[in-house]
Amino acid sequence: MATAPLKVVTIGAGFFAQFHHAAWQAEPRAHLAAVCDVGGERAEDYATRYGAERAYTDAAEMLAAEAPDLVDIITPPPTHKALIEIAAAAGVPTICQKAFCLSLDEAREAVAIADAAGIPLIIHENFRFSCWFREARRLLDGGAFGDLYQATFRLRPGDGQGPDAYLDRQPYFQTMPRMLVHETAIHFIDTYRYLFGEPKSVYADLRRLNPAIRGEDAGLIVFEFDNGLRAIFDGNRLADHAADNRRLTMGEFLLEGSGATLTLDGGAHMALRPFGSNTPVRHAYPAPYPGAHGGAVGALQAHVVAHLVDGAPAENTGAAYLKNLEIEEAVYRSAETGTRIAL
Repeated sequence: MATAPLKVVTIGAGFFAQFHHAAWQAEPRAHLAAVCDVGGERAEDYATRYGAERAYTDAAEMLAAEAPDLVDIITPPPTHKALIEIAAAAGVPTICQKAFCLSLDEAREAVAIADAAGIPLIIHENFRFSCWFREARRLLDGGAFGDLYQATFRLRPGDGQGPDAYLDRQPYFQTMPRMLVHETAIHFIDTYRYLFGEPKSVYADLRRLNPAIRGEDAGLIVFEFDNGLRAIFDGNRLADHAADNRRLTMGEFLLEGSGATLTLDGGAHMALRPFGSNTPVRHAYPAPYPGAHGGAVGALQAHVVAHLVDGAPAENTGAAYLKNLEIEEAVYRSAETGTRIAL
């Protein structure tokens, strides 16, 4: 096991990387030593902003010079396999951002590379670490809902309209051949598995609303579970929801059971309504980490630190994460064939 504070380096200084770097800066058992980005000015800017001593433009050079305890890859999917190969050659434990790689086959190759090198590979799939989903899981474990009937997440970030959609933040969204599911709904494939276990079938109806992008940007996915639960992902990146910050929760969540119904709104407020009652009761819950998506980034990074320093079990290892990508493939196959796909 490693010793705290972990020496951490990062690769990538794009839009979402700011949340990773802020979380590393705040993590008491880690030290952010260096930042790498092919854009040297971006690497220098992030190093200055987040307290890293050095900036690099070459990942292999950085890993050789720094000999870190952990590298956090925060780059788009086309770069993942090559960067994991570099980290594996250097023997450095690795976090890799999602969407993970370009395809299921490429993800399997990346996992095999990490396994052969004997390095931990953990995918930065952070929605399951959002404080509201952690609380939902705690309530589920306590039997708060009775028999589960249905769960629904309505994704409504409102950021996908017009010819300039995504260009100010993550422009590669426009050219992804698979967008809504591979980039966004994958969060909910993983979160539903975290909350409810393994689905036994999926049915999907996907479509593209904005002609300025290449992939799909709206759709419905129905996940069927052994206990009769149906979990629905209802995604539309063009529509919005009521929230001061529409990226906080990205939408609204509803969980219905025989004993109670849980709601999560765009302000991250939870409410429980007992069956038969007309009055929802505000449900307070802790948010132990600041930052994006209910502290999800900081919580995941602290989870990885605990794995490397304390030997705590790791969620979303590369090998375990392949199941999410297998389900993603089934979702696309369902949409293409118009059929329900058994898993």
